[in-house]
Amino acid sequence: MLITTTNNLEGKEITQYFGIVSGETIIGANLFKDLFASIRDIVGGRASSYEGVLRKAKDSALAEMSQQAAQMGANAVIAVDLDYETVGDTGSMLMVTAAGTAVRYRDKI
Repeated sequence: MLITTTNNLEGKEITQYFGIVSGETIIGANLFKDLFASIRDIVGGRASSYEGVLRKAKDSALAEMSQQAAQMGANAVIAVDLDYETVGDTGSMLMVTAAGTAVRYRDKI
């Protein structure tokens, strides 16, 4: 499955539009990640535990979106947009949404 943030595919012809597809993931960060991230905020540096959670959530949302597109008969998703939000009373949950347009394409003749 080809996934792109662009509205068209260079050297390809879009032959069919299937509509909007999306994938959503909500992941919670645990107490230890919160503790180590707060220490990193004080001393500086990257919070690799949070980066891993972000990457996992993004990959999960993109996979769900791709699966939905494949079930429609698409071989690509174009104009993909990724949104990140914190949810919950304390903001300890991360929601990642991926949305785009499912299409079928072929090489230009």
